[in-house]
Amino acid sequence: MPVPPQESPEERPERRLAYGIQLPVQSQSTLYAEAWEASAAPADLVEIARAADRAGFAYIACCDHVAIPRRLAPAMSTVWYDPVATLAHLAAVTERVRLLSHVAVVALRHPLVTAKQYATLDHLGGGRLILGVGAGHVREEFEALGVDFERRGPLLDESIDALRAALGPEEYPEHHGKEYDFEGLGQRPRPAQPRVPLWVGGSSPAAVRRAALKGDGWLPQGDPRDRLPAQIARIKDLRSRAGIEAPLTVGAITEPLYVGRPGWDTGRRTLTGAPEALAESLRAYRAMGVHQIQVRFRCRSRAELTDQIAVFGAEVAPALD
Repeated sequence: MPVPPQESPEERPERRLAYGIQLPVQSQSTLYAEAWEASAAPADLVEIARAADRAGFAYIACCDHVAIPRRLAPAMSTVWYDPVATLAHLAAVTERVRLLSHVAVVALRHPLVTAKQYATLDHLGGGRLILGVGAGHVREEFEALGVDFERRGPLLDESIDALRAALGPEEYPEHHGKEYDFEGLGQRPRPAQPRVPLWVGGSSPAAVRRAALKGDGWLPQGDPRDRLPAQIARIKDLRSRAGIEAPLTVGAITEPLYVGRPGWDTGRRTLTGAPEALAESLRAYRAMGVHQIQVRFRCRSRAELTDQIAVFGAEVAPALD
């Protein structure tokens, strides 16, 4: 009998602060990748995903870039695994953890293509998909695929509406918009979930407004703690003015973490210390109105990372109430 997926954060906003992780290896920007990731293999990614699954993580996340121009490669690298292929692979070796695209640049593809890919992923994974979407920022990527970079915001807005239809329960979804128009075209398999959660990424004014008015969740990008309360207040105000009463899962990306005393230089921004001390610091996110935190651990090897994941799940997470 298949094991049901964990509750997603939007199903448990009144309960313990949920925690997820953006997977290493699958994206290797020099801004955050650890040195050991350069020689990592698919087997490392599998073991990390399994460790997160065992440790009660709400989700594992994968990024989306099709191609990186030479001008950005020194900072971003060109290592960006495809999110659908990667999450499908990891769905087969995990049981409960949910599968998040953080974020899919859906304007690069027709919504029916995106729906086919992610509906299949949700079907194969037993209903564990969370579709995170964002506008994208690499101009050359859009140009190479024949998509107007300057119109990526409106394209994303309509893509969200089209995906709501295309990932819904209907075998023959229907959408009529300025950019995309379809009806009478059947797609199966349908998602296993009756409604796939759709989280919107980004921290610009346009992204925050999009999350408030169109999303089931918000994935901020780079907001430090002191900026979050104002952003959350704006989201609540926008939703109130629009008469939206449905719950919204508010996320946050924490500072880098290391549970315990590292004994090596983990960087000035890294939160380190005993489990209770880390939990006390992280509980401040809940007090702001955050429902799920995305954590990242400083580490020098896969083994150190999986150890950190395990101790976080066993000793920090229970104290996040």
